[in-house]
Amino acid sequence: KTLLRSALVNPPLLVFGSKRVFHTSILRTSIQKTQNNLWRFFNRRNHTQPKTPQPNRKIGVWLLINGACVLLIVAVGGITRLTESGLSITEWKPITGTIPPLSQADWETEYYKYTQSPEYKVVHKGITLDQFKNIFFWEYLHRLLGRAIGLSYALPFAYFVATGQLRGALLAKCTAILAGYGFQGVLGWYMVKSGLEQPTESNSWVRVSQYRLAAHLSSAILLYSGMFWIGLGQIFPRAKFSALPPPIKRISVLATAVTGVVFATAGSGAFVAGLDAGLVYNSFPKMAGQWIPEDIFRLRPLWRNFFENDATVQFDHRVLAMTTLTSISGLGLAAWNVALTNTSRLALRCLVGMVGIQISLGIATLLMMVPVPLGVAHQSGSLCLLSISLWLLHQLRRLPK
Repeated sequence: KTLLRSALVNPPLLVFGSKRVFHTSILRTSIQKTQNNLWRFFNRRNHTQPKTPQPNRKIGVWLLINGACVLLIVAVGGITRLTESGLSITEWKPITGTIPPLSQADWETEYYKYTQSPEYKVVHKGITLDQFKNIFFWEYLHRLLGRAIGLSYALPFAYFVATGQLRGALLAKCTAILAGYGFQGVLGWYMVKSGLEQPTESNSWVRVSQYRLAAHLSSAILLYSGMFWIGLGQIFPRAKFSALPPPIKRISVLATAVTGVVFATAGSGAFVAGLDAGLVYNSFPKMAGQWIPEDIFRLRPLWRNFFENDATVQFDHRVLAMTTLTSISGLGLAAWNVALTNTSRLALRCLVGMVGIQISLGIATLLMMVPVPLGVAHQSGSLCLLSISLWLLHQLRRLPK
C-alpha cells in the first residue's frame, strides 16, 4: 500500500525490464484500480451484510394475512366439528382430493364409501345423498382451505428466500412455520383416521380422539400465534426487554403469564369439544346443583379423568376460564397507575372487555347446549382474546418516541 501511495503522489516515469516507458495518466489509472482492489480485499469484513436483518414491512403483512387465514380455517373447522361433518370424507388424497365429485356417479361413489364407515352406522344411519352432500361440503371446504393457505404461505416464502429478504433468525422462524403447515395437514388426517376406526367395548361412541383433536387445534393456535407475533415485529419493531423501564417490565411479565393462561384455556376447550363435554351439566355456575360434581374422579387411574371424563374436562375448563377472568382483571389493576403508552392502554382495555365477552359466550353456549353459531363464536373468541393479549405484549415492548 505504501508503494502504491508513493507512486500516486509522484508518478513521473517508471521503467521496467524492457525499458518501456508508460504514459503517466495510464499508469495512474492502473495503479488506482490496483489500489482499490487491494483496499477492498483487506477491508472485506466491513462490506459484509449485517447479521440481523432489518424489519421488513412486506414480510410482516404477509405473515399477518396468513394468520388471518388460519383464524378462518379454525372457524370452519369448528363448524365442521359441530355439524358432525368431519368424517364424511373417508380418504386422504392431498393432490387429487382437491377436485370434488363432479358427476352423479362420483357422488354415489363417495356416498357409498361413507356408508361403510362407523359414523354412518352409528350416528348418521339412513341419511340421504342430499343430506350427505351437506356434511361433505364442510369437510371438503376445510381441507380445501388448508391446501390454499399452505400455498399462500409457501409461494411468498420461496420468493422472499430467493430475493434474500428472509435470512438469519427470521428465516429459521419462517421455515419452522412452513414445516408446521405440513405437520398440520398430516395431523389433521391422523385425527380423522381415529374416527374411522371401529368402536370397541370401552369406546362405543364414534368420534375422533380428543387427544388428537387437542393436538390439531393447539398446533393451529401455535402457528397463528407465531405468525401474528413475528408479523407485528416486522411492521412495528420491538425494543429489547432489558431496555424497558422497571414498571413496564413488571407489567410485561404479568402479561406474559396471562397469555399463557389464555392459551391453556383454549387448549382445554379442545378436550371439551372432543368429548362433547358441553352437552353435560348445562347449568351455571353450579354443575347439577353442586360446585364439584360427584363423578369427577370416577375413572382409574386418576389422571385419565382430566382427559377422558367429560365432567372433569368441563370442570377444568370452567376453572381455567375463571382463572383467565381473574388474571386479566388483576393485570388491569396492576397497570392502573403505570405510565403506559396510549396504544398499550387501549390494548389492555380491549383485553378486559374481550374476556367479559368470551365468558358470556361460554356461559350462553353451555346453557343452550352448544348451538353451532354460539359454539363457533366461542371458539373464535378464544383466538381473539389470545390475539389481544399478544398485541398487548407487543405494545409493552415498544418504547415511546
